[in-house]
Amino acid sequence: MKPMKAILALESGLVFDGQAFGEEGEAVGEVVFNTSMTGYQEILTDPSYKGQIVTMTYPHIGNYGVNSADVESYKPHAEGFVVRELSPVVSNYRAEMSLDEYMKKHQLLGIEGVDTRMLTKHLRDFGAKKGIISTVDLDKRRLIKRAKDSRGIVGVDLVKEVTCKKPYDFTEGLLQGFEWPDAVTKKKKQYLAVCVDGGIKYNILRKLNQHGFRVKVVPASTSASEILALKPDGVFYSNGPGDPEPVTYLWANMQNLIGKVPIFGICLGHQMLGLALGAKTFKLKFGHRGGNQPVMDMKTRKVEITAQNHGFCVDDATLPKDAEVSHINLNDKTLEGIRHKKYPVFSVQYHPENSPGPHDSDYLFERFYRMVDEGVW
Repeated sequence: MKPMKAILALESGLVFDGQAFGEEGEAVGEVVFNTSMTGYQEILTDPSYKGQIVTMTYPHIGNYGVNSADVESYKPHAEGFVVRELSPVVSNYRAEMSLDEYMKKHQLLGIEGVDTRMLTKHLRDFGAKKGIISTVDLDKRRLIKRAKDSRGIVGVDLVKEVTCKKPYDFTEGLLQGFEWPDAVTKKKKQYLAVCVDGGIKYNILRKLNQHGFRVKVVPASTSASEILALKPDGVFYSNGPGDPEPVTYLWANMQNLIGKVPIFGICLGHQMLGLALGAKTFKLKFGHRGGNQPVMDMKTRKVEITAQNHGFCVDDATLPKDAEVSHINLNDKTLEGIRHKKYPVFSVQYHPENSPGPHDSDYLFERFYRMVDEGVW
């Protein structure tokens, strides 16, 4: 069957012709790029990509297919997918279906045949852009205008679109083949971690289980008093999509927990901590998305190879005196970690559960356990 034509149009006026895969129709979102060579299934199902059309810089995507074990949430959250070439062959013993079949199953639109190198250079030079993929409207001028008129992600609360509807317990262990030594998993005592779901990934929850926590996940709107009523030993704030500043209820509730219970935040949770402490956030030109970002721990001076997915950043110049910079990004020197000097509270902007190092950042989950168990952070 002849491939269906698709067009990707950006608000900047740049237009790409290609072929559709997955679902037919239209997809609208902020167009961003990810530099990972693998992990397309995890990327598509990461709730942090809500509101975004993801471009993969690696040219050949889909060769190992899709399986039910590697998803990071219950469904894909990315709005659309852009690749140079969709692999016509699936070759992996774990594969259950092709990427094309998976995207059809979840009504997700993709476009292949795009010069992703040119697109990535454009986004790098001019910043992330609002865009639209369409198989039904092929009028390029009209698509450019529609991209310009789309809502984008700035000033939009996307967390409410991905957070869980009601609390639940998570007891799933690490995937087979990814277990850590028994010395890590066999703790003297197990503690309750209440996880505030801003768009949480399954592997974060698995890691918390692995490191000695019983995990209860609660919606992002859960108040500080409701969280404290659960009698948590520690509170975890998760990753999530979009602009952190409109999600006022999330950081306001965190503000009421600081000093009352140990807190650990990742990605959006890190930005929430910055806002809760009175700092400001700003939008990065094209964001950090990929599995090869170098980050330095300012205390040990060790460098970690990290996985990242964020388009906003906490402004370190606006941090209060009782908070210190714990990590920085070595590519652009932006803030990657915060530690409170007085209270048991810390956060990182990157994703330690992704393990591209592969275990460079695993100590952060151990640090959270020790903070709860021994009061050390």
